[in-house]
Amino acid sequence: MTEAQAGGGPTVRRMLVGAQLRRLRTEQGISREQAGEAIRASEWKIHRLENGQVGFKDRDIVDLLALYGVTDPGEVVEFVILAREANAPGWWHHYGDLLPQWFRAYVDLESAAALIRTYEGQFVPGLLQTEDYMRAVVGDAPLEDSHDEAERRVALRLGRQTLLERAEAPRLWAVVDEAALRRPVGGREVMRAQLERLIEATKLPNVILQVLPFAAGAHPAMVGAFSVLRFADQELPDVVYVEHLTSALYLSKQEDVDQYLHVMESICVRSAAPNETVEIVGRVLNDS
Repeated sequence: MTEAQAGGGPTVRRMLVGAQLRRLRTEQGISREQAGEAIRASEWKIHRLENGQVGFKDRDIVDLLALYGVTDPGEVVEFVILAREANAPGWWHHYGDLLPQWFRAYVDLESAAALIRTYEGQFVPGLLQTEDYMRAVVGDAPLEDSHDEAERRVALRLGRQTLLERAEAPRLWAVVDEAALRRPVGGREVMRAQLERLIEATKLPNVILQVLPFAAGAHPAMVGAFSVLRFADQELPDVVYVEHLTSALYLSKQEDVDQYLHVMESICVRSAAPNETVEIVGRVLNDS
């Protein structure tokens, strides 16, 4: 099983390099247009570099640093090395043929997060799924996978789960709708094992699990599942991830993040307290 690397993959490292380039540029009062001219590119290219959306060329890094007043050879070399590391493939590259481009960034961000807050209305959160539950979800997905490809998808999900076992594991705060607990994914035995896994997960010091009961009625997260990721590095903004069937949204503008955090706080308040989770999941288990 492949382990999720601490510190994240290329997406996160590119974001860090880009954030540093943005800070250096703004400190010098240089516009994106001026920076683009310095590397024979457009303002849009600088925008993409600073947001970690593309890889870095050594020549561009050296030219930008010179423009921004970074002249110490040692600092330039360290920056170039950091940029090269940001171009290296992520831990998941062995599964690259199975991962759509829009999901690869999330795997990197997830493995670098210090706090993952997630709401799920239909499924158990991926980081807490059992292997058999995963197989049932993968098997019912609208994919044309062979058996081997399906097993590799399961292996990828298992690889993502190892981040909860790291020495510096992120905190996972998950809110799960009662519907996800009562939906018999994979059949009765698979679901019973999954519910038992959730009870075990509540014992982990870095996991908070809340259940949003049917009795809560309508709530602001009924539009769909989402996750909010926060990072230890202050250079990185919070990121909201909203997945669709064939694409995903990554939101980092403060007003967008604040709105999703407001929704998250709202459903946390409407959910049962974390110390009631074991009792609630136990009741569902007894009913199954």
